Amino acid sequence: MNRILPLLIFLFLGTLAGHAIAQTPAKADTTQKARVIDPSLKGQYESLLYRSKSYYGAKLIIPGRLTAFYQNVADSIRKERASSKTAVVKIKEQAKTIDELNNQIKGNESSLLSSNLKLDQISFLGIPFTKSTYNAIVWSLIIILALALAFVIIRSAKNINEAKYRTELYEEISKEYQTFKVKANEKEKKLARELQDERNKLDELKNR
Repeated sequence: MNRILPLLIFLFLGTLAGHAIAQTPAKADTTQKARVIDPSLKGQYESLLYRSKSYYGAKLIIPGRLTAFYQNVADSIRKERASSKTAVVKIKEQAKTIDELNNQIKGNESSLLSSNLKLDQISFLGIPFTKSTYNAIVWSLIIILALALAFVIIRSAKNINEAKYRTELYEEISKEYQTFKVKANEKEKKLARELQDERNKLDELKNR
């Protein structure tokens, strides 16, 4: 920014020299019409040249107008510097905000990772397991218990069949025993009657 002012002065003097070489002596044109002034520095510079009088190939510029143009250039430089300072401050603030946001994002990512780890872990009997390990253990236990239950059911069914067979065999033997007991009782009664008959016959023979 510090080089702008000397550069503008150099360009201004070069323009004056160019006009001095290119133009022929002429009187100042007092009948020039007013032009619409461009508020930019380039427009002010062109207006300054346009409104100046020519004298033997040179441009005669009123010092007040040159001073006003210089003030405008200085004001523009000050504004640019102030704008640059403001931009630098904004850039620093934005960089600080970006750093804070990056730190916040890192913190959120760390919290999210910790939450995911906690969600992926299951505590069983005070021992932490990942969900995959826990599921593998649970399904292994379920399969083992299912196999054990199937073994118990098969063994129980076999024992039940054996008990049923023995019960049926006992009932059959019991029925045979009852039948034998009834027959034996009837035979015993028959023998007792026959014995009594023989005794009666023997008593009759004795009495004769």
